[in-house]
Amino acid sequence: MHHARHAYNGMAATELRGVVWQKSRHSNSQGSCVEFAKLPGGNVAVRNSRHPDGPALVYTPAEIEALLLGVKDGEFDHLV
Repeated sequence: MHHARHAYNGMAATELRGVVWQKSRHSNSQGSCVEFAKLPGGNVAVRNSRHPDGPALVYTPAEIEALLLGVKDGEFDHLV
């Protein structure tokens, strides 16, 4: 298995066998959502649910925490 810490900016989602992908309960019925998976070692992979075999970007826990705090604070509300 490919180790996330060696990935430059991500990897093929197909290389992430055995991880559990999760999407929001608020996802639309067409399946257009972002999915997250916690990787061994603590990093988090992110992929597009419409392309489950496509690329997955890999982030550190600190990067995901900053994203989630920004979302909770409404910093990205202008995007939707």
